[in-house]
Amino acid sequence: MAISSKSGFKTLLQLWPFLLPYKWVLVGALAALALTAGTTLTMGKSIQVLIDQGFIGESLDQLNQTLIWMFVAVIFIAGGTFARFYTVTWLGERVTADLRQAIFSKIITLHPSYFEENRSGEIMSRLTTDTTLLQSIIGSSLSFALRSFVMMVGGLVMLFITNIKLTLIVLAVVPLVLIPIMVFGRRVRTLSRKSQDSIADVGTYAGEIIQQIKTVQSYRHESFEEAAFSREVEKAFTVAKQRILQRSSLIAIVILLSFTAIGTMLWVGGYDVMHGNMTGGELAAFVFYALLVASGVASVSEVLGEVQRAAGATERLIELMDEESLIQSPKAPQPLITEHAIHLELDDVNFQYPSRPDTPALSHVSVQIKTGESVAIVGPSGAGKSTLFELLLRFYDPQQGQIRLNGTDIKALSLDDARHQIALVPQQPILFSSDVWHNIRYGKPDATDEQVKAAAKAAYALEFIEKLPQGFDSYLGENGVRLSGGQKQRIIIARAILNDANILLLDEATSALDGESEFKVQQALDKAMENRTTLIIAHRLSTVKNADRLIVMDHGEIVDIGTHMDLMQTSPLYQKLAERQFED
Repeated sequence: MAISSKSGFKTLLQLWPFLLPYKWVLVGALAALALTAGTTLTMGKSIQVLIDQGFIGESLDQLNQTLIWMFVAVIFIAGGTFARFYTVTWLGERVTADLRQAIFSKIITLHPSYFEENRSGEIMSRLTTDTTLLQSIIGSSLSFALRSFVMMVGGLVMLFITNIKLTLIVLAVVPLVLIPIMVFGRRVRTLSRKSQDSIADVGTYAGEIIQQIKTVQSYRHESFEEAAFSREVEKAFTVAKQRILQRSSLIAIVILLSFTAIGTMLWVGGYDVMHGNMTGGELAAFVFYALLVASGVASVSEVLGEVQRAAGATERLIELMDEESLIQSPKAPQPLITEHAIHLELDDVNFQYPSRPDTPALSHVSVQIKTGESVAIVGPSGAGKSTLFELLLRFYDPQQGQIRLNGTDIKALSLDDARHQIALVPQQPILFSSDVWHNIRYGKPDATDEQVKAAAKAAYALEFIEKLPQGFDSYLGENGVRLSGGQKQRIIIARAILNDANILLLDEATSALDGESEFKVQQALDKAMENRTTLIIAHRLSTVKNADRLIVMDHGEIVDIGTHMDLMQTSPLYQKLAERQFED
């Protein structure tokens, strides 16, 4: 979408749906702004009366009345400023929280291929850095700019009321001020977008190195990575310097032109006072309003740079919000048939990963899997075994062919219904940075403590969990870094057992276990597989010899199907795999 052609303020207007629920808070802030601005604008006339009638006219009563009014006005200004600052800051925090929630809700629904094509650090930068920038703009800078703009317009009106000739002198400089604002504003916005992208690059690089710290240290690459990170930081700093230079130039030019106009106006006003064409109080009031206008122009021009920065951040956020997931539930999903003789069916399925469109991952795959059947999928690396699981979970959709669950095309079912039928035990166990309760209960969030413990016991994980420092309350660290590979895998298996799905997908579920743990977990899996349809990816054929059927895959195609004994007689590829393993 062509957001870049829009002005900064027009881009920020796309945040209006997030402001709309709090329109009355916004109205309150505007009312407080009107109160403070209106009261401040009366101060100029008070100064005029104070000088002309109080000082020059030597009227003590007038002096007292004017000073009392000015004191009351200051109280109104202080109270209004408090109300405006509180409501606007609250609004910035609230809108930013809602925006972060909306973006996160969007991110977790996007198709997996989106995360293949976009770096996680870049996405995290949008969720954190960009939203923090908007929080500053909405909760502070934009309010300041609006106040300055109101004071600038109000001051101009009062200038005309006070003295038309001097006002025309001030207005003659306005076009000279607006031109640099427009020119530098565009440059600042472009550089702001570039700056945000470079900051995201820095975060992405650092995140990847931290995640792979053991690899970095084992290859003694600390110095190399330090130098590489330094280059990324300097690249971001170079872009930031260009942005700062443009903003600084804008502010300096605006201030120079504004105060040049004020100096000229003061000379003309002083000349008129000396010749009796205007009073000293009138000149003082005019100077007061002129300073309000000049400071308003300078403030608005300064905040415009922040607005352009925010526009760049908003563009990035709106792009993410507008991203459509390729995998979605149908608008009118069909109900899931609960019982069917054929639990899963692939009908002439062809698939290429979006990131590798020229490389077939599956070619003309057709197979039927009966309800309650255990089927092992074997073959060399890259044969398409894991791809098959990803299609069954509908992480991707095939370009051709159909996948049916209980006789219904899974694309016609809601994602919740389809995925609720399946529990996955992946080859690489993924744990969350939380305690054991959370990681096992992820399979069934409403499970009781007793159910969680029963699942852990079934996965032969209870014994080592109870030996952890805080048992089930033990914090496991990022991706379970405090556990061994076998322990992590048993936590994952406990999660799948707790899920109690009708279909089990086991992707090398015992590959990370030692001999003793593998025996225990295999017993747990055998029990979990009872009365369930199970698909097992296995490189070690000894673990799947007793499956009801074995599917042999190679280069994305099914080359043979049968029992272990049948395939030993009829499948050259299976014979080759078996001979190699059993000889070892």
